[in-house]
Amino acid sequence: MKTLLLLRHAKSAWPGGVDDHDRPLADRGRRDAPRMGAYMAGMGLDPDFALVSSARRTQETWALVAPALGKDCASQTVASIYEAEPAAILVAIHAAPQESATLLVIGHNPGFEDLAALLAPAGDADTLARLRAKYPTAGLAVIRFDSERWADIALGAGRLVTFVTPKTLP
Repeated sequence: MKTLLLLRHAKSAWPGGVDDHDRPLADRGRRDAPRMGAYMAGMGLDPDFALVSSARRTQETWALVAPALGKDCASQTVASIYEAEPAAILVAIHAAPQESATLLVIGHNPGFEDLAALLAPAGDADTLARLRAKYPTAGLAVIRFDSERWADIALGAGRLVTFVTPKTLP
């Protein structure tokens, strides 16, 4: 069984004259990212590998999430998931280390919202409705698959286990 954690980057700032790719996290993002990491650790959502978009805001999100996990997690920067369509993100997931049981992907919307809906049409109705209504910054979708290999993950084959946002954390 494989578990996919789709974490949208934390809230970013919009400083003037800064290219979108280079936008940093806002103060709220710097608060939310470690909270999401602590939530993952507390719920036993322990990624053993992370794919991180090349954008500054995703890299900063990862830098704040990783220490909160409480254990080491190897990571790889993947430029192709920056502002990507669902198909491009799925290609990166298919290429993830097959021995990884729990994969964390940190990226962007609208690709994440669309991919989560396409991968996981099954799950609790209220949770699915919240996911489809809005995928805010630092939102985390947890999707499980009955597959043994990331390369075999297919659209419609997952089950949405939970969808958590900073506002829903205790």
